[in-house]
Amino acid sequence: MENNILLKYRALYADEICRELFNDFIRHQIVTKCWRKENGKWIIKDAPFVDDWIEKDYQILVSCLKNTVLSNGLVYAAFYDGNLKGFVSVEPEIFGGEQGYCDLSSIHISEDMRNKGIGKTLFFEAKKWAKQKGAKKLYISAHSAVESQAFYKSMGCVEAEVYNQKHVEDEPYDCQLECSL
Repeated sequence: MENNILLKYRALYADEICRELFNDFIRHQIVTKCWRKENGKWIIKDAPFVDDWIEKDYQILVSCLKNTVLSNGLVYAAFYDGNLKGFVSVEPEIFGGEQGYCDLSSIHISEDMRNKGIGKTLFFEAKKWAKQKGAKKLYISAHSAVESQAFYKSMGCVEAEVYNQKHVEDEPYDCQLECSL
């Protein structure tokens, strides 16, 4: 990426996570096709919509990210020229029995900075952190958009062996994935 000197990565502290942190973050994503599981098989279907956050979404996000940090989880961010352009969060609890999952609760890259390797860097940091905490795999309840799933596949993710039912109930169209550490 050009101007790598302007790109910095670091963990976030709870007291700096606020609505203003996201002032230069562009969530916007135009989705045309999504993966859907029908009759036990994954297929690509037309499912056009625009994914964007409204103010209430930002308020929930700020609350969730603060909670992650305050409960000893990870929120790791990418800043370009001092502005937040990507982040990943991992919850501290290990679940799933033998699977030893740590929940990758979010990963988002600002629309203006996608396809520049930021997501990959954040994902690898999440994996490293979860492994240090004693997890065996990351669990990801991920957006079913074809582009989002292509990213996870490129990171070595596969369909989760054991589904987290809370994620399935909360986001029935998300894909439930895992990635070995």
